[in-house]
Amino acid sequence: MDFFNNEVEIIDNFLSKEDFDELANLNLNYKSENKTLKFFHNKINSESEVIESSIDPSIVKKLQKNYHKKTLGILKRLSPQKVELYDYSDFTIIATHKDYKFPIHDDIPNKLLSGIIYIKPEKNLGTLFFSTKKGGDKKEIEWKQNRGVFFSRKEKESWHTYQGDGISDRIVLVYTLNTKRIHNDS
Repeated sequence: MDFFNNEVEIIDNFLSKEDFDELANLNLNYKSENKTLKFFHNKINSESEVIESSIDPSIVKKLQKNYHKKTLGILKRLSPQKVELYDYSDFTIIATHKDYKFPIHDDIPNKLLSGIIYIKPEKNLGTLFFSTKKGGDKKEIEWKQNRGVFFSRKEKESWHTYQGDGISDRIVLVYTLNTKRIHNDS
């Protein structure tokens, strides 16, 4: 599992306590009875202009201000050739039903850096990485509130998935650095 060993960065307590608490206490108006997931998209460009927001835009601006430099540093360590391609950040909150399982996938090419920050509950299943699309060599990044799991996709190598634990719905902040200029030699 070469991709995992060389390309995943794990950061505990990624968000400040204040920012973590604010996200954990958002009223997302999420109904969990449909056994699926709900996305709350929030995009901000490199000039800190909110492009799209499903939560208070001031929260999106604060997240960009507080964590953009940190995530660019992660991208620079994991995949320095992609840094100059950065155009915008996406802060998507994903609420996953306790019984939902997302298929194994490789992120789309416009995602330069993908980060998952575990928000709530206190315990759940973490992110699963694989060596193949069929699920070979499974490696789980254990769930811990406010743990950030970051990686820079590699074509047909960065296979991963997530799912609920069958007990509690799962809420994460997916923080991605993106490009509008698709670059195929990732």
